[in-house]
Amino acid sequence: MHPVLALAVTLATFAFMEFWAWFMHKYVQHGALWILHRSHHVRPSPRPFEHNDWFFVIYGAISAVLFSTGNGGQRWWFWVGVGIAAYGTVYFFVHDGLIHGRLPFWKKTDNVYLRALNMAHKMHHKTQGRDHSEEFGLLWVSPKYLRLARQQAAKKGNLT
Repeated sequence: MHPVLALAVTLATFAFMEFWAWFMHKYVQHGALWILHRSHHVRPSPRPFEHNDWFFVIYGAISAVLFSTGNGGQRWWFWVGVGIAAYGTVYFFVHDGLIHGRLPFWKKTDNVYLRALNMAHKMHHKTQGRDHSEEFGLLWVSPKYLRLARQQAAKKGNLT
């Protein structure tokens, strides 16, 4: 597959995964699969792994199948697998690492965008049950949280 097309498929998949993650989170994880996702809304988590981590395993398996059947990059679905894996990697570092502190080396940031993500996610967890939550995405942030993060940074004299 031509490298430009491979890159386009990868980037399109990565972008689609944000919508897909939002949809799955709102309608499936807070719906029929709440039994797995509920563990994520218990804070502090009583163990290092949560039932919610199965979603990471599921998407990792899908990505692995696409890799292994994608003929080393010759088939378009190999690059879909790359996009899913890239999104999962970003998800892990931003959501699990930064927002939930599961990676001890990444605790705080003064970056406005990352602070806005953190605020939006805290709003999501404000409701511990499956209903009445808001902010289901990962990388897209509602403008109101970006405004709040900018206001906080301006008060501190820290706009990054």
